[in-house]
Amino acid sequence: MKNILLKIIVLVIAISFPLISIAQITCLPCDQLGMSVNVGSDTTSLSIYHSGQYLTHPQPYNVFSWHFTDKFGNTIFQDTIVNNAFCNFSHTVPIHDTMNVIVYFTNDSAFLANGNPINCYFEDQIYWETGVYPSGTPWGRWEFIHGNVGVDLNNPSGINESTQTKCTVYPNPTNGLINISLDKGQILNFELYNSVGKLVKKKEVNLDSLTLNILDFPSGIYLLNVFNQQNEVFHTRISKE
Repeated sequence: MKNILLKIIVLVIAISFPLISIAQITCLPCDQLGMSVNVGSDTTSLSIYHSGQYLTHPQPYNVFSWHFTDKFGNTIFQDTIVNNAFCNFSHTVPIHDTMNVIVYFTNDSAFLANGNPINCYFEDQIYWETGVYPSGTPWGRWEFIHGNVGVDLNNPSGINESTQTKCTVYPNPTNGLINISLDKGQILNFELYNSVGKLVKKKEVNLDSLTLNILDFPSGIYLLNVFNQQNEVFHTRISKE
């Protein structure tokens, strides 16, 4: 009887333990996460809250790479923050201007339902919103313009839906050397844009595959457009560490 009870206890532990372990690694898809402006912000300071910190576990492995620029693309503030939902800094941006914000959110220990880790990209603009209280007192605050829906960067390949041709881009994120190839046809040319939409590199190649060197480029998010000989374009975002 004791042996039977012991076997039952061992079986319960064996079944329960992996379920507990899996429950500790939870996260929501990128498009269900986002940013908001904290009430502590004012005309010369900004506090941004990111919901990914509290909705992604284990929290100690949450990494947020923040990058803020002015309307001309000049860096206002940038930082990599671990295990913290807030990004806070002072600035001198006039309230009649906008600020661009990009954050790259990763957690290699938090997995989606499809088995991929959290690997999200968020981009938006902030402006100074004004209004008047019913009492007649004016108010102002920084607000997001576009809603900053997250984009999942787990799939580094672009796919053309009409031909199902795949453009493979790796590694992504990268330290500076990117391998690009098409599974059908040749690469005619490519275009690389920075996070504020400026064309930073363009070249005609006519090759089956190539290695793109951006070692000297600043860290951040880039948009890569690859064209084949049929002038079909494949889009993918690249993260430069």
